Amino acid sequence: MSTSTTVDRAFEAALYASGETALDTGASLLASDPAADAELGRRGREFVAAAWRRGWQPADVVRIVRRELDDVHVLLAAELIRAQAPDDGPRGRRWNAQLAELPADAPPRPDRFSYATAVLELYRLLLRLPSLEALEDSPGEARTESRMLTRIRALLAKAEATGFPEEAEALSAKAQELMARHSVDEALLAARAPSPDTPGACRIGVEPPYEQAKAVLLDAVAGANHCRAVWNEPLGFSTVVGFDTDLEAVELLYTSLLVQATTAMTKAEAAQRAGGRKRTKTFRQSFLAAYAHRIGTRLTAAAETQVTDDLLPVLASREVAVTGRLDRMFPETTTTRLRGVRDAAGWTEGAQAADRAQVRHRPPLR
Repeated sequence: MSTSTTVDRAFEAALYASGETALDTGASLLASDPAADAELGRRGREFVAAAWRRGWQPADVVRIVRRELDDVHVLLAAELIRAQAPDDGPRGRRWNAQLAELPADAPPRPDRFSYATAVLELYRLLLRLPSLEALEDSPGEARTESRMLTRIRALLAKAEATGFPEEAEALSAKAQELMARHSVDEALLAARAPSPDTPGACRIGVEPPYEQAKAVLLDAVAGANHCRAVWNEPLGFSTVVGFDTDLEAVELLYTSLLVQATTAMTKAEAAQRAGGRKRTKTFRQSFLAAYAHRIGTRLTAAAETQVTDDLLPVLASREVAVTGRLDRMFPETTTTRLRGVRDAAGWTEGAQAADRAQVRHRPPLR
């Protein structure tokens, strides 16, 4: 039996059929034929290339794999993306930065059957990825700031996942330390601005829990920085449209404010628990909703103070360009009503935390 035939039979059993034994059948076929490994890898690189043609980017694939599958699948996806990169064409700065951020650990291979099962589970997910809006990105050199953002998001995710307030506060404090080391202003000064008539777009993860409130916060940050955000709830991200330096500001400031919100929420929640309250979920949802609302008000007011009469035509031109790009990418959008905001104490604490949050002023638009 040829290696191609082995892979075809495994795919027919595991990827294109349903049933409890589908994966086991496909994995057994692959495990029994080590000579099929090279062909299996080639097919995987084809799945990755197909995902790129459907509008996905490396960070998007890693995010959805982490969301839907397990750590071993994330490592397999990263290995596959790196293997496909030499066959890819020139990509832009953001794309190259995403490649640099891929997990570097090799995926474990406990036995051939388990490994084949994990590969088929990953391929099944890649095969079924929907099409996304294309994000144009002109070729350029990768920068290292995104590595810092990845570390901050990882610390934040751990802080939200732990059930121990002390650990959450320590993780959040570390994230804030990293944020202070790489300020928004510094990143903006290092950014390379594109042509003024070519707004771009990027995707920023908006992960559970409390993703609605986080999406509202990101929307507020985007709006205050001359960008527009569209949330994709099923896939766990928002697409932000704007000019390159504005996108950089949104990504960094949103991350910083979310870190600060988590730190403040952890402290406020601990005080509430000390007082005998146990409604953690509604408290957190209301806290983050109030935080996002108040931050939006603060950022908008701060942005207005930097607008002089001579900048109004420039801002108007940029807004038209951003709106045009947004409308082309998303001809149809809907609004969502924020749910679960009914805890008065959470709302009050969140608003107060937003008033205390450090909002770095970006350089005036030139």
